[in-house]
Amino acid sequence: QVQVVESGGGLVQPGGSLRLSCTASINLFSVYDMGWYRQAPGKQRELVASISSGGRKNYVDSVKGRFTIFRDNAKKTVFLQMNNLKPEDTAVYYCNRFPPVGTYWGQGTQVTVSS
Repeated sequence: QVQVVESGGGLVQPGGSLRLSCTASINLFSVYDMGWYRQAPGKQRELVASISSGGRKNYVDSVKGRFTIFRDNAKKTVFLQMNNLKPEDTAVYYCNRFPPVGTYWGQGTQVTVSS
């Protein structure tokens, strides 16, 4: 059974930074594209950033230039460095394969951006 554990969220002021981590017990982790997703209250879950097995990165327009996704295949971990956070970034953040696998959703980590 695959376990996905996200961490690193918290309360931060606008303009602040957080680094999220996600460790996934996925066999052959390195061959899969991975993504960070978020779900804000009352909204659908959306893809925030993805990273291919080869390291190619893509971002939703709203976070370009502020967020960076990267991975450590040896540790089966994917990271999301978030800088210059805005109140509209407030959400529960999840990681999963890209495209996502339904049974791989973890508990997520709450990010709240507020003064």
